[in-house]
Amino acid sequence: MIATRFALSAFVLALGSSFSPPAQSQDAYPSKPITLIVPQAAGGANDTIARIFAQKFAETLGQPVVIENRVGAGGNIGTVAAAKAPKDGYTLLLTVNSAHVINPFLYKNVGFDPIKDFEPVSLVATAGYVLVAEPSFPARNVKELIDHVKAKPGMAYASAGNGTLNHLLAEMLKLQAGLDMQHIPYKSAAASVQDVVGGRVPVSFQSVPSALGFVKSGKLKVLGVANEKRVPALPDVPTIGETLPGYGSTPWYGLFAPAGTPKAIVAKLHDATLKALANKDVQDKLVAQGCEAATSTPEQFVTAIRTEMPQWQKIVKQSGAAID
Repeated sequence: MIATRFALSAFVLALGSSFSPPAQSQDAYPSKPITLIVPQAAGGANDTIARIFAQKFAETLGQPVVIENRVGAGGNIGTVAAAKAPKDGYTLLLTVNSAHVINPFLYKNVGFDPIKDFEPVSLVATAGYVLVAEPSFPARNVKELIDHVKAKPGMAYASAGNGTLNHLLAEMLKLQAGLDMQHIPYKSAAASVQDVVGGRVPVSFQSVPSALGFVKSGKLKVLGVANEKRVPALPDVPTIGETLPGYGSTPWYGLFAPAGTPKAIVAKLHDATLKALANKDVQDKLVAQGCEAATSTPEQFVTAIRTEMPQWQKIVKQSGAAID
Protein backbone atom coordinates (compact mmCIF):
# COMPACT_ATOMS: atom_id res chain seq x y z
CA MET A 1 0.00 0.00 0.00
CA ILE A 2 1.41 3.35 -1.06
CA ALA A 3 0.27 5.41 1.87
CA THR A 4 0.24 9.18 1.62
CA ARG A 5 0.30 9.60 5.39
CA PHE A 6 0.40 13.34 5.86
CA ALA A 7 -2.02 13.30 8.81
CA LEU A 8 -3.64 15.91 6.61
CA SER A 9 -5.20 18.87 8.30
CA ALA A 10 -8.61 20.05 7.29
CA PHE A 11 -8.40 23.50 5.79
CA VAL A 12 -9.85 25.27 8.81
CA LEU A 13 -7.64 23.32 11.18
CA ALA A 14 -4.64 23.92 8.99
CA LEU A 15 -5.09 27.64 9.29
CA GLY A 16 -4.74 27.24 13.01
CA SER A 17 -1.45 25.40 12.68
CA SER A 18 1.11 26.07 15.36
CA PHE A 19 3.79 26.23 12.65
CA SER A 20 4.67 29.93 12.95
CA PRO A 21 8.11 31.53 12.89
CA PRO A 22 9.46 34.63 14.60
CA ALA A 23 7.80 37.56 12.85
CA GLN A 24 10.88 39.76 12.78
CA SER A 25 12.80 37.31 10.59
CA GLN A 26 10.19 37.51 7.82
CA ASP A 27 9.58 41.25 7.57
CA ALA A 28 11.66 41.82 4.43
CA TYR A 29 10.39 38.77 2.54
CA PRO A 30 9.16 38.77 -0.16
CA SER A 31 10.25 42.04 -1.72
CA LYS A 32 10.25 40.97 -5.39
CA PRO A 33 8.50 38.47 -7.71
CA ILE A 34 8.79 34.74 -7.00
CA THR A 35 9.52 32.14 -9.70
CA LEU A 36 7.58 28.89 -9.40
CA ILE A 37 9.24 26.12 -11.42
CA VAL A 38 6.84 23.54 -12.82
CA PRO A 39 8.83 20.61 -14.25
CA GLN A 40 6.08 19.59 -16.66
CA ALA A 41 4.68 21.15 -19.83
CA ALA A 42 2.25 24.05 -19.96
CA GLY A 43 -1.33 22.83 -20.12
CA GLY A 44 -0.64 19.61 -18.25
CA ALA A 45 -2.15 18.67 -14.90
CA ASN A 46 0.75 19.96 -12.78
CA ASP A 47 0.85 23.24 -14.72
CA THR A 48 -2.91 23.72 -14.37
CA ILE A 49 -2.80 23.09 -10.63
CA ALA A 50 0.19 25.42 -10.26
CA ARG A 51 -1.67 28.25 -12.01
CA ILE A 52 -4.81 27.78 -9.90
CA PHE A 53 -2.72 27.84 -6.75
CA ALA A 54 -0.30 30.60 -7.79
CA GLN A 55 -2.94 33.26 -8.29
CA LYS A 56 -4.16 33.20 -4.68
CA PHE A 57 -0.66 32.39 -3.36
CA ALA A 58 0.64 35.60 -5.00
CA GLU A 59 -2.18 37.65 -3.50
CA THR A 60 -1.37 36.29 -0.06
CA LEU A 61 2.35 37.03 -0.38
CA GLY A 62 1.81 40.44 -1.97
CA GLN A 63 4.19 39.73 -4.86
CA PRO A 64 3.72 38.28 -8.37
CA VAL A 65 4.37 34.57 -8.82
CA VAL A 66 5.77 33.70 -12.26
CA ILE A 67 5.28 30.15 -13.55
CA GLU A 68 8.35 28.78 -15.32
CA ASN A 69 7.89 25.46 -17.14
CA ARG A 70 11.20 23.55 -17.17
CA VAL A 71 10.34 20.43 -19.15
CA GLY A 72 12.21 17.19 -19.77
CA ALA A 73 13.39 13.84 -18.41
CA GLY A 74 10.11 13.10 -16.66
CA GLY A 75 10.39 16.22 -14.51
CA ASN A 76 14.07 15.82 -13.63
CA ILE A 77 15.31 18.89 -15.53
CA GLY A 78 13.04 21.33 -13.73
CA THR A 79 13.60 19.62 -10.40
CA VAL A 80 17.38 19.91 -10.74
CA ALA A 81 17.05 23.59 -11.66
CA ALA A 82 14.99 24.22 -8.52
CA ALA A 83 17.45 22.31 -6.34
CA LYS A 84 20.34 24.47 -7.61
CA ALA A 85 18.49 27.79 -7.30
CA PRO A 86 19.53 30.41 -4.73
CA LYS A 87 18.37 29.58 -1.21
CA ASP A 88 16.46 32.83 -0.76
CA GLY A 89 12.81 31.84 -1.28
CA TYR A 90 12.52 33.48 -4.70
CA THR A 91 12.68 30.22 -6.69
CA LEU A 92 10.30 27.44 -5.67
CA LEU A 93 9.21 24.09 -7.09
CA LEU A 94 5.68 22.77 -7.49
CA THR A 95 5.87 19.15 -8.54
CA VAL A 96 3.92 15.92 -8.76
CA ASN A 97 4.87 13.01 -6.51
CA SER A 98 6.17 10.80 -9.33
CA ALA A 99 9.12 13.13 -9.97
CA HIS A 100 10.12 13.04 -6.30
CA VAL A 101 9.38 9.49 -5.14
CA ILE A 102 9.42 7.40 -8.35
CA ASN A 103 12.05 8.97 -10.63
CA PRO A 104 14.97 8.27 -8.25
CA PHE A 105 14.35 4.54 -8.82
CA LEU A 106 13.36 4.78 -12.48
CA TYR A 107 16.28 6.81 -13.85
CA LYS A 108 19.93 5.85 -13.62
CA ASN A 109 20.78 9.38 -12.43
CA VAL A 110 18.08 11.93 -11.66
CA GLY A 111 20.59 14.62 -10.68
CA PHE A 112 19.01 15.48 -7.33
CA ASP A 113 18.32 14.01 -3.92
CA PRO A 114 14.62 14.35 -3.08
CA ILE A 115 15.35 14.60 0.65
CA LYS A 116 18.69 16.39 0.94
CA ASP A 117 18.20 18.94 -1.84
CA PHE A 118 14.83 20.40 -0.80
CA GLU A 119 12.94 22.03 2.05
CA PRO A 120 9.36 20.75 1.85
CA VAL A 121 6.89 23.62 2.32
CA SER A 122 3.50 21.91 2.10
CA LEU A 123 1.33 19.52 0.24
CA VAL A 124 -0.87 21.50 -2.20
CA ALA A 125 -3.30 18.99 -3.71
CA THR A 126 -4.06 15.32 -4.15
CA ALA A 127 -5.12 13.87 -7.49
CA GLY A 128 -7.63 11.23 -8.51
CA TYR A 129 -6.76 8.17 -10.61
CA VAL A 130 -9.22 5.56 -11.87
CA LEU A 131 -9.15 2.17 -13.57
CA VAL A 132 -11.26 2.46 -16.72
CA ALA A 133 -12.46 0.07 -19.40
CA GLU A 134 -14.26 0.32 -22.70
CA PRO A 135 -18.02 -0.21 -22.23
CA SER A 136 -18.23 -3.73 -23.70
CA PHE A 137 -15.53 -5.12 -21.44
CA PRO A 138 -17.19 -7.92 -19.43
CA ALA A 139 -16.02 -6.84 -15.96
CA ARG A 140 -18.11 -4.19 -14.18
CA ASN A 141 -15.89 -3.76 -11.13
CA VAL A 142 -12.47 -4.68 -9.73
CA LYS A 143 -13.54 -8.08 -8.40
CA GLU A 144 -14.87 -9.09 -11.79
CA LEU A 145 -11.71 -7.76 -13.46
CA ILE A 146 -9.52 -9.87 -11.17
CA ASP A 147 -11.65 -12.96 -11.85
CA HIS A 148 -11.57 -12.25 -15.60
CA VAL A 149 -7.77 -11.90 -15.75
CA LYS A 150 -7.19 -15.00 -13.63
CA ALA A 151 -9.42 -16.97 -15.99
CA LYS A 152 -7.73 -15.49 -19.07
CA PRO A 153 -4.11 -14.53 -18.20
CA GLY A 154 -2.17 -12.13 -20.36
CA MET A 155 -4.82 -9.45 -20.85
CA ALA A 156 -3.36 -6.15 -22.06
CA TYR A 157 -3.51 -2.79 -20.33
CA ALA A 158 -2.51 0.62 -21.69
CA SER A 159 -0.30 3.22 -20.01
CA ALA A 160 1.18 6.63 -20.76
CA GLY A 161 4.64 5.04 -20.97
CA ASN A 162 7.20 3.07 -19.00
CA GLY A 163 7.50 4.23 -15.42
CA THR A 164 4.52 6.57 -15.54
CA LEU A 165 1.98 6.52 -12.74
CA ASN A 166 -0.52 4.92 -15.16
CA HIS A 167 1.96 2.07 -15.62
CA LEU A 168 2.98 1.61 -11.98
CA LEU A 169 -0.58 1.68 -10.60
CA ALA A 170 -1.30 -1.30 -12.85
CA GLU A 171 1.89 -3.01 -11.69
CA MET A 172 0.78 -2.47 -8.11
CA LEU A 173 -2.53 -4.16 -8.95
CA LYS A 174 -0.72 -7.05 -10.64
CA LEU A 175 1.57 -7.49 -7.65
CA GLN A 176 -1.13 -7.40 -4.99
CA ALA A 177 -3.78 -9.41 -6.84
CA GLY A 178 -1.37 -11.92 -8.41
CA LEU A 179 -2.36 -11.08 -11.99
CA ASP A 180 -0.71 -11.79 -15.33
CA MET A 181 -1.28 -8.72 -17.52
CA GLN A 182 0.58 -7.40 -20.58
CA HIS A 183 1.79 -3.79 -20.54
CA ILE A 184 1.19 -1.71 -23.69
CA PRO A 185 3.04 1.61 -23.29
CA TYR A 186 2.00 4.70 -25.26
CA LYS A 187 3.72 8.06 -25.69
CA SER A 188 1.10 9.95 -23.69
CA ALA A 189 -1.93 9.53 -21.47
CA ALA A 190 -4.10 11.00 -24.24
CA ALA A 191 -2.96 8.35 -26.73
CA SER A 192 -3.49 5.52 -24.24
CA VAL A 193 -7.00 6.58 -23.24
CA GLN A 194 -8.04 6.98 -26.88
CA ASP A 195 -7.10 3.36 -27.60
CA VAL A 196 -9.15 2.17 -24.63
CA VAL A 197 -12.11 4.23 -25.87
CA GLY A 198 -11.58 2.68 -29.31
CA GLY A 199 -11.57 -0.85 -27.89
CA ARG A 200 -8.00 -1.63 -29.02
CA VAL A 201 -6.83 -2.16 -25.41
CA PRO A 202 -9.40 -3.17 -22.77
CA VAL A 203 -8.30 -1.26 -19.65
CA SER A 204 -6.03 1.49 -18.35
CA PHE A 205 -5.37 3.62 -15.30
CA GLN A 206 -6.05 7.27 -16.05
CA SER A 207 -6.20 10.53 -14.13
CA VAL A 208 -9.72 11.70 -13.39
CA PRO A 209 -9.42 14.73 -15.74
CA SER A 210 -8.25 12.45 -18.58
CA ALA A 211 -11.11 10.01 -18.08
CA LEU A 212 -14.05 12.04 -16.80
CA GLY A 213 -15.34 13.38 -20.13
CA PHE A 214 -15.31 9.88 -21.63
CA VAL A 215 -17.04 8.46 -18.56
CA LYS A 216 -19.80 11.07 -18.66
CA SER A 217 -20.37 10.48 -22.37
CA GLY A 218 -20.57 6.69 -21.87
CA LYS A 219 -17.41 5.95 -23.85
CA LEU A 220 -15.64 4.54 -20.79
CA LYS A 221 -16.74 2.88 -17.58
CA VAL A 222 -14.93 3.11 -14.26
CA LEU A 223 -14.05 -0.15 -12.53
CA GLY A 224 -12.48 1.39 -9.43
CA VAL A 225 -10.63 4.32 -7.89
CA ALA A 226 -6.87 3.92 -7.34
CA ASN A 227 -6.74 6.39 -4.46
CA GLU A 228 -6.90 5.47 -0.81
CA LYS A 229 -10.31 7.13 -0.56
CA ARG A 230 -13.11 7.85 -3.01
CA VAL A 231 -12.76 10.95 -5.19
CA PRO A 232 -15.27 13.85 -5.16
CA ALA A 233 -15.77 13.73 -8.93
CA LEU A 234 -16.99 10.09 -8.73
CA PRO A 235 -18.32 9.69 -5.18
CA ASP A 236 -20.27 6.48 -5.89
CA VAL A 237 -17.32 4.56 -7.36
CA PRO A 238 -15.58 2.31 -4.79
CA THR A 239 -11.84 2.36 -4.32
CA ILE A 240 -9.87 -0.66 -5.47
CA GLY A 241 -8.80 -1.06 -1.84
CA GLU A 242 -12.40 -1.72 -0.84
CA THR A 243 -12.13 -4.93 -2.90
CA LEU A 244 -8.40 -5.57 -2.56
CA PRO A 245 -7.34 -4.51 0.95
CA GLY A 246 -3.93 -2.87 1.02
CA TYR A 247 -4.17 -1.42 -2.49
CA GLY A 248 -4.16 2.34 -2.78
CA SER A 249 -2.07 5.31 -3.79
CA THR A 250 -2.94 8.99 -3.55
CA PRO A 251 -0.89 11.01 -6.04
CA TRP A 252 0.01 14.46 -4.74
CA TYR A 253 1.33 17.85 -5.78
CA GLY A 254 3.65 19.64 -3.39
CA LEU A 255 5.55 22.88 -2.88
CA PHE A 256 9.30 22.87 -2.19
CA ALA A 257 12.12 25.38 -1.65
CA PRO A 258 15.82 24.61 -2.19
CA ALA A 259 17.56 23.04 0.80
CA GLY A 260 19.09 25.68 3.04
CA THR A 261 16.32 28.22 2.53
CA PRO A 262 15.92 30.02 5.88
CA LYS A 263 13.32 28.44 8.14
CA ALA A 264 11.55 31.77 8.60
CA ILE A 265 11.02 32.05 4.84
CA VAL A 266 9.82 28.45 4.58
CA ALA A 267 7.39 29.21 7.39
CA LYS A 268 6.05 32.29 5.62
CA LEU A 269 5.59 30.27 2.44
CA HIS A 270 3.82 27.59 4.44
CA ASP A 271 1.44 30.13 5.95
CA ALA A 272 0.69 31.64 2.53
CA THR A 273 0.01 28.14 1.16
CA LEU A 274 -2.53 27.42 3.89
CA LYS A 275 -4.31 30.71 3.24
CA ALA A 276 -4.37 30.19 -0.53
CA LEU A 277 -5.77 26.66 -0.23
CA ALA A 278 -8.42 27.74 2.28
CA ASN A 279 -9.98 29.86 -0.47
CA LYS A 280 -13.20 28.22 -1.71
CA ASP A 281 -12.67 29.35 -5.30
CA VAL A 282 -9.26 27.63 -5.32
CA GLN A 283 -10.76 24.48 -3.80
CA ASP A 284 -13.60 24.42 -6.35
CA LYS A 285 -11.21 24.88 -9.28
CA LEU A 286 -9.03 22.03 -8.04
CA VAL A 287 -12.06 19.74 -7.69
CA ALA A 288 -12.99 20.58 -11.28
CA GLN A 289 -9.56 19.21 -12.26
CA GLY A 290 -10.21 15.96 -10.41
CA CYS A 291 -8.10 17.04 -7.45
CA GLU A 292 -8.58 18.12 -3.84
CA ALA A 293 -6.79 20.92 -2.06
CA ALA A 294 -4.76 19.53 0.86
CA THR A 295 -2.05 20.73 3.22
CA SER A 296 0.63 19.41 5.53
CA THR A 297 3.33 20.80 7.76
CA PRO A 298 6.87 20.57 6.35
CA GLU A 299 7.62 17.86 8.91
CA GLN A 300 4.61 15.77 7.90
CA PHE A 301 5.51 16.22 4.24
CA VAL A 302 9.10 14.98 4.51
CA THR A 303 8.02 12.05 6.69
CA ALA A 304 5.48 11.00 4.05
CA ILE A 305 8.07 11.25 1.28
CA ARG A 306 10.52 9.09 3.25
CA THR A 307 7.76 6.52 3.79
CA GLU A 308 6.59 6.50 0.19
CA MET A 309 9.95 6.14 -1.54
CA PRO A 310 10.79 2.52 -0.60
CA GLN A 311 7.25 1.44 -1.43
CA TRP A 312 7.56 2.81 -4.97
CA GLN A 313 11.07 1.39 -5.23
CA LYS A 314 9.61 -2.09 -4.80
CA ILE A 315 6.99 -1.54 -7.49
CA VAL A 316 9.48 -0.03 -9.97
CA LYS A 317 11.78 -3.02 -9.45
CA GLN A 318 8.92 -5.47 -9.88
CA SER A 319 7.79 -3.76 -13.06
CA GLY A 320 11.24 -3.87 -14.63
CA ALA A 321 10.84 -0.25 -15.73
CA ALA A 322 14.11 1.64 -16.21
CA ILE A 323 15.17 4.79 -18.09
CA ASP A 324 18.80 5.66 -18.79
